[in-house]
Amino acid sequence: MIAEDRKILIKEHGETRGKKLWFPGRNGRLGRSCRKPTLHWSEVVLLNSVLLFISLITVVFNLLIIISVSHFRQLHTPTNILLLSLGVSDFFVGLLLMPFEIYRFTFCWFLGDAMCVLLCFLICNLISASIWNIVLISVDRCIAICYPLHYPTRISLTRIKYCVCLCWFCASSCSFVYSNDMMVQSGRSNSCIGECKFIISYILGTFDLIFNFILPVMIIIVLYLRVFVVAVSQARSMRSHITVGTFHSATSRTKRSELKAARTLGVLVVVYLMCYCPYYCYSLVGISLTNTSYSFSLFFLGYVNSCLNPVIYALFYPWFRKAVKIIVTLQILQPGSREANIL
Repeated sequence: MIAEDRKILIKEHGETRGKKLWFPGRNGRLGRSCRKPTLHWSEVVLLNSVLLFISLITVVFNLLIIISVSHFRQLHTPTNILLLSLGVSDFFVGLLLMPFEIYRFTFCWFLGDAMCVLLCFLICNLISASIWNIVLISVDRCIAICYPLHYPTRISLTRIKYCVCLCWFCASSCSFVYSNDMMVQSGRSNSCIGECKFIISYILGTFDLIFNFILPVMIIIVLYLRVFVVAVSQARSMRSHITVGTFHSATSRTKRSELKAARTLGVLVVVYLMCYCPYYCYSLVGISLTNTSYSFSLFFLGYVNSCLNPVIYALFYPWFRKAVKIIVTLQILQPGSREANIL
C-alpha cells in the first residue's frame, strides 16, 4: 500500500521533477495537497524582501499623511479630509493586504478558511473604498474650480465627513456581498489542501467591474473634462489680467492653487488607472484569477498604487513636505505644534 501511494504521489504531483508538496502525506486518495513554489530559495528571499520593503514604505508614507492631516489644525479642510480617508485605506493595504498576499503566494495557507474569507472581505473593502475616495476628491475639485463662489456653502467639513462615512459603509456592504458566498461554503473554491482562492459568480464579477471600475472611472473622466475646460478658461483670464490690482492678484493666486490641486488629481487618477487597468482587463476576458505568478503580479501592481499616492502628495503638495519635516524632527511633540503654519 505504501509503494502504491508513493507511485500515485509521483504521478500526480511530479516529485521526480522537483515539485514538492506542503502536505506530503495528503495525495491521491488521501487528499490532494498544494505544491510548494518552484523558485529557488534565494529568489524567494530576494522577491519577498523587495515586496515587504514596498509594504513598509506604503505603511510609513500613509501613516505620515494620517498624522499630518489629523494633527495640524490648519490642514483640517474638506479636501484634506478626503485625502486622509484615502490615506487610511492605503495604509491598511500596506499593513494587511500586501503581507497577506506575499504569504498566500509564497507559502501554503495554514490560517484556515475563515481567515481566507476575511482576506477576501478586506481586499474588496479597501480597493472599493480607495476608488470611491478618489471619486469624492474629483467631485470636491470640480466644485472648487467650476463653482468657486458656491464651494464654501456646498462643501463643509460636516458634509465631507458624512460622505466619507457613506463611502466606507457602501464599500463594506459590497464587500460583504462578495464574500457572503465564501462564508456560506468556505473552502469550496479551493482545488487542493492549503489553498486560499477567491472565486465569485459571473453576476457579482460583472457588478464589481461596473461598480468599482467602469462607473467611478467614467465619473472621474467626466468631472475632470469639466475641470479641464474651466481651468483653460481661467488660465487665459489670469494671463489677460496679470497686471491688474491686488485683489485680482490674490484671486489669481487662489486660482493657481486650485488648478495645481486639479493637476495633482489628474496624476492621481492616471496612476490609479495604470495600476488597476491590467487587473480589470485580465478579469474582463473571463480568465480565472488563480494563484499563478501572473495573477499575483496583477494583484500586487494594484496594491502598489497605495504606495505611489503619498509620493504624488510629496511631489505636488508643499504642505505635506513641511508636515513630514516637523514630524521627523519630532517638533510635533512640542506644545502648540497643532497650530503650526503649514500652508
